[in-house]
Amino acid sequence: MKQKDSFISSVCAIAIPAALQSMLQSSFGIADQIMIGQMGTVPVAAVGLAGKFTMLFNVVVAAIGAVAGIMISQYLGQKSKETVRLSFFVNLGMGSILAAVLTAVCLLIPRRIMGLYISDLETVTQAARYLQIISLTFLPIAVSTMLAALLRCMEKAVYPLYASIAASLFNTGLNYLLIFGKLGFPALGAEGAAIATVASQLVNMLLMLAFFWKYRTVLSASSHGQRFPWGQYGAMLLPLLICEGAWSLGENAYAAIYGHLGAQSSAAITLINPVQGMMTGALCGIAQAAGVLIGKQLGKEEYENAYGSSKKLMFYGFVCSVIISVLIVAFSPVYVKLYRVEPEVRQLTHQILLAYAVVAPFKVQNMILGGGILRSGGKTNYVMYIDLIGTWGIGVPLGLLAAHGLGLPIYWVYFLLSLEECVRYAISLAVFRRRNWMRRIS
Repeated sequence: MKQKDSFISSVCAIAIPAALQSMLQSSFGIADQIMIGQMGTVPVAAVGLAGKFTMLFNVVVAAIGAVAGIMISQYLGQKSKETVRLSFFVNLGMGSILAAVLTAVCLLIPRRIMGLYISDLETVTQAARYLQIISLTFLPIAVSTMLAALLRCMEKAVYPLYASIAASLFNTGLNYLLIFGKLGFPALGAEGAAIATVASQLVNMLLMLAFFWKYRTVLSASSHGQRFPWGQYGAMLLPLLICEGAWSLGENAYAAIYGHLGAQSSAAITLINPVQGMMTGALCGIAQAAGVLIGKQLGKEEYENAYGSSKKLMFYGFVCSVIISVLIVAFSPVYVKLYRVEPEVRQLTHQILLAYAVVAPFKVQNMILGGGILRSGGKTNYVMYIDLIGTWGIGVPLGLLAAHGLGLPIYWVYFLLSLEECVRYAISLAVFRRRNWMRRIS
């Protein structure tokens, strides 16, 4: 009984702060979009296009952070502080080098980059300036990502939450002052939003460093003479990079499919994004807890415990996702009335939300299995293959068939396209039961 209570406490210590942090970032992101939306079409387009390019950095640094989490959690389980230190600093170095290179590119040729996305000169000019400023966030984000991975592996996930709360509040307040020119500040529009983002990311990084200082002894062991497993590292990192890149391209393919169905369909899909973001944020903490706790148990070679704990985490995620799906169905008529759009768009949004509520439990299970459990043993190539099959073998072909072959309405296109989540779950469950993913990193 005591062991069960300890496991639940460990899950909550990681999952709840991570979930609150993700939901908080989603909610403040919506507030930022609303503020930028008051400035007109060009600033909105400029910020969106610059965001397309910065997503490349975010995807890669997230993959590096994920590998850092896998290695650190396993080495903490093995009580190998020397390798924990080496793993942290190698991943920090990789993230910092990536940040420096992309920052230099954005500062030197921003107009050329943005010209690849759009030809309108006014939009290119604003997007290029926004990109130059926002690129200064790359290094703070890299540092914060690695520190957050380390703290979560130490089951101190509450500290990234505290830093995120402070940074998000600071960002929203500074956005208001700099975008609209309040309290004597100049009205800078999109540039003001970029400056506020840079300042808030610096605040986040400094707070993370301050919180980490309290637990710096975890990196105190000397790693002099310790060899880093570069081959093993590459075998973990490369599949994640391919996986995240394929996912990003897949999301763009889905957007293109929806876009060809008309403005109302595109608007309806856009309106469900906040709901998806909040649900993903609410339950992503279980996936992060799975990566840390299962990784530690594998590091200790407690394979039966790791398997049993994984099943518990999947069950927790399933129960929570079903409850949230029921709430989505119940409150979707109220939600769609929050927007000043045509009745047809509201009706489409409501129907898409019903489809989302059906597939959401499968999405959550895939997030826990693929995003936490299966990769905790370092076999990230399993997750890569599953995601490639789901997105490009099932999702995109089904979406094209439903939209262009059968001419179905948007809610059926969304539902059929989302069936790839069911296929991914079936494959992931089969891989999980074979237990080949359960291994100790040497």
